[in-house]
Amino acid sequence: MDFRQAALLGSYISKDYAEDLFRLLATYASISVSEAASRLNLHIKTVQDFMEAMFELGYLEREEVYEKKRPYFRYRLKVNRIVMELDLAPLHPAENPGTGLNIRIREKKTAGARFTTSRDNTYISSIAIWTGQGRDRTERRINLSIPQGRFLFHLPFPGAEPMPVGAIMQKAGVEAVHTSEIIDITKALIEMGVVEEVQQGPA
Repeated sequence: MDFRQAALLGSYISKDYAEDLFRLLATYASISVSEAASRLNLHIKTVQDFMEAMFELGYLEREEVYEKKRPYFRYRLKVNRIVMELDLAPLHPAENPGTGLNIRIREKKTAGARFTTSRDNTYISSIAIWTGQGRDRTERRINLSIPQGRFLFHLPFPGAEPMPVGAIMQKAGVEAVHTSEIIDITKALIEMGVVEEVQQGPA
């Protein structure tokens, strides 16, 4: 089950009428949307959306039948147990970060971000970024892990020579086990305009 399917299942399972609809499906050999809606005093679209979602997830089967030349579906339960299982393996970063460590970066000039240092002034604890314009401006605060904070504490200033991510990690004493989270925050800050990537010039 992927996240879209899990979200779909969760959104309908959480409804207060879900148990009653499943009870009807378990009781009847097959049931139509209108029959179920009238039995439980629910809006027909509410039941229609539920049945179609459960059909899409594979928990129901449906049969098109005709009554006075007007087709409609009858639904029946296919399973007696629903198990939600999410595979998180695809979310893990690749074993080899690739060229991520070779990205040459520095703080972007006029980024407008506020870096807050730790009490002992050895790492950055958070970054505040303003988004929007005028009255719609809002502050977004990103709390950093300690390895990320140590990394950004050694981020070159806007006018300084850019450094590769790997070199900054080495200078900051950040171990390789934290590479994926360093690459993650680096890419996020580049997208937000706080950090800039500087291409290597010709030799």
